[in-house]
Amino acid sequence: MNIICHLAFLLHFQFAFSLDNALHFSQPSPIQDSVRAQKKDKAGTANIVFKSTDGGQTWQNISKGLPVNLDEAGMVANKNELFLRGGNSIYLNTPNITTPFWKKEGFHFTNSQGGIAPGKTGIFAYNYSGGILQKTNGTSAWSPVFTNFTEKRIRNVFETGSGTIFIDTDGGLFKSTNSGQTWKQVNVGGLVGKLVELNGVLVATSMKGIIKSIDGGETWATVISEGGVGIAVENIKGGFAAITFNSRLNTRRVRTSYDGGKTWQAIDAGLPASLSISSIIQVGENLFCGHPDGIYKSSDKGKTWKRILCPMDGKVYNLSVSGNVIYAVLRNGGC
Repeated sequence: MNIICHLAFLLHFQFAFSLDNALHFSQPSPIQDSVRAQKKDKAGTANIVFKSTDGGQTWQNISKGLPVNLDEAGMVANKNELFLRGGNSIYLNTPNITTPFWKKEGFHFTNSQGGIAPGKTGIFAYNYSGGILQKTNGTSAWSPVFTNFTEKRIRNVFETGSGTIFIDTDGGLFKSTNSGQTWKQVNVGGLVGKLVELNGVLVATSMKGIIKSIDGGETWATVISEGGVGIAVENIKGGFAAITFNSRLNTRRVRTSYDGGKTWQAIDAGLPASLSISSIIQVGENLFCGHPDGIYKSSDKGKTWKRILCPMDGKVYNLSVSGNVIYAVLRNGGC
């Protein structure tokens, strides 16, 4: 199983969601369970992206305009726009208009392996086979960036608050402090997945678990190692949250840290054990967890959890947050 999860890590980071009806799932019931496996509504709208503006009490399907059978997707949400990477295309949604609708951007990649990532001045889109584009805030065009970065097999792009750029590839993690003019490879001891930053501390997923750097990404130390890979890492209020695979227990674990990643506390005692826990975010004072059994909410920093949205289509919800708005993207689970 450990080997399988390592393979899932590789696949996961290759590219590392309407009808205006609200879905009232604050109290899961057998009736909800009976309809959760629906493939699409009567109008043919996909069940891919859901939105909640009230802390998860109600959910709205905002998938109108997306292909019903969209492949695995990644999402970036900001105040004015939503970007969804599905297959070899990118879809744009403007949440503030009266009737949100997804529109395919006017270009596509040569293959479906890649992803999207937020940047200080705009959204990055990258291809596994090479090439990075950026859509600058306030513009409609996507333009090539970091054209002197010649490495292929790109898995992630990350920009820190100070403007340092990290690009993760199969060949290693590369860093630029001058807007991509020159690049330096930094040693992390294997593949890196997602990176986040808080108060100068960088935390990332890796093949070894969760790693962190306190010197701008020059050196890295493992802070969570349970025999498996790191699945996800997020910023939360005053700290970090992470999901890892525990090879001894054969399940994914959820932890938080409020001291800059020095120590980590397990917060998953109230969650059903699973190999497919996908995401952990915070909105206000509440934590939300994407789980194959649905979406769970905790109002006491993970001491107890309550399911607020039932599963659908045999998939898991991958969660994103923009301000006080929660977005849930249905996708296939991990290992």
